[in-house]
Amino acid sequence: MSLHSIKIHSGTAMYVQIARSIEKNYIKGEESGSRLPSEGELARRFGVNRHTLRRAVDELVNAGMIERRRGLGLFVAEGTIDYPVGSKTRFTQNLADLGRLSESRLVEKTVIKASRGITSALEVSENEPVLWIETLRYVDGAPFCIVSHFLPETFAADIFSDYTGGSIHERIMKHHGGIRRLESLVTAILPLGNDARLLHIPPTQPVLRVKSVNTLESDGRPVEYAITRFRADRVKLRINP
Repeated sequence: MSLHSIKIHSGTAMYVQIARSIEKNYIKGEESGSRLPSEGELARRFGVNRHTLRRAVDELVNAGMIERRRGLGLFVAEGTIDYPVGSKTRFTQNLADLGRLSESRLVEKTVIKASRGITSALEVSENEPVLWIETLRYVDGAPFCIVSHFLPETFAADIFSDYTGGSIHERIMKHHGGIRRLESLVTAILPLGNDARLLHIPPTQPVLRVKSVNTLESDGRPVEYAITRFRADRVKLRINP
């Protein structure tokens, strides 16, 4: 027996009716991050098969109202964050200014040989050793973006020898003073590698990729090439000069 009224001959597809009902009964008035019943439970409540229910959920996911978290279930989507990108953008400070809690966790730290893209950004020789640090950043407890940081090993080895998480830029500034963002290149792409898993999004959901070069204010030397992949459903990038 269905717990929600769905009209079979209304002229409106069943999955559309279900999506509207979920929005009305399970999303409106709920706090972002609230957990919804499972797809199986919702299918039972609406008296439909899993395929029909999944189409309704897909509609709401695409509309940015709910999100699927792999292995966890369905949740009311987090609101988008108006995130400024400028010459002195600092992740932790930006989010603190917005009243949001942020955290950076270390995913990977190793030394690699510079590829062509890295050599151009950092002005180093091809195959020159560079430090690669991969961080996963959370806002209010939910994945927000992944950042690949590339730094010349001769510059960064001592600074990051004991790095296990936290602000990359704070460490650089502590040892070398201010840094400035030289440029930002923004592109929408599908997630690569394990990005979808880390960001808790399906592999078909685009991310916003921002490639940036940061230089020392003291001498203009490029010291960090960063490739950031933002969850596109959680961010609005505000580009400032």
